Amino acid sequence: MGRKRAADTVAARVDTGQAELVPDPDRPGSWTLLLDGAPQSHVDLADPTHLEFEYVRRLAAAIDLMAPAGAPLRVLHLGGGALTLPRYVAATRPGSTQRVVEVDGALVELVRRALPWPPDPRLKVRVADARAVLAASRDASYDVVLADVFAGARTPAHLTSVEYAAEVARVLRPAGFHLANVADGPPLRHARAQVATVRSVLPRACLVGDAAVLRGRRYGNLVLVAGRVEPPVPELTRRAAGDWFPGRVLAGEELDRFAGGAAVVRDVDATDSTPPPPGIFSVGR
Repeated sequence: MGRKRAADTVAARVDTGQAELVPDPDRPGSWTLLLDGAPQSHVDLADPTHLEFEYVRRLAAAIDLMAPAGAPLRVLHLGGGALTLPRYVAATRPGSTQRVVEVDGALVELVRRALPWPPDPRLKVRVADARAVLAASRDASYDVVLADVFAGARTPAHLTSVEYAAEVARVLRPAGFHLANVADGPPLRHARAQVATVRSVLPRACLVGDAAVLRGRRYGNLVLVAGRVEPPVPELTRRAAGDWFPGRVLAGEELDRFAGGAAVVRDVDATDSTPPPPGIFSVGR
């Protein structure tokens, strides 16, 4: 099986590094996108509702709870990868208007060629910088702004500041939500600062993740849900607890304690997110 996977892997140099599309040996028609060895996306071409990565299932659960089942949404995806969640939204909420922003044009063309998404005039992919697109977007134009942007397995500094968060808040509708994939490890300085920063402009929030990551015991992905209205914490808690890999939800006083007085990040002092520990992505490769 390992030889088959190696033989079928599609490798290409893209604008941001070395991309690999690796077939999933357990699911025919499924592929994992890696950039410089770091997993970025998993896509099941036959079933776009199958979500392999746990943090992606948590993002999807939040999207599921944003509106009644099947109701179309306006979604801005910052970071494209292999378009896992845009495909999911198109399948679960037909008629949704989606804009996907991906800075790596060569990666977009690789995915379009090797893992094409179904034609949909309401799903548009734009090659551009995420913050530049935000700045050019109309006020109150999206129900969801979903940020999953990584360069070299780190979120770029200009997408971690309060000025950036204020742009996100500006383009959200009054009842809309910002969803963000926040990757961090002990002692969680980046994650705590991101919670403080985003809540300074979108004060109603919760954080979803594995208990060991939330307690600062290991590196992993946390999902931040923030808006001007309360997120659906009880429903998210049930979804997280019932996942293949159960997670926890922090809200209210627990989230206050998690942020722990962390300072709001500003453009002038913003830095890239915490790098993953060496070798974390090498298991099984």
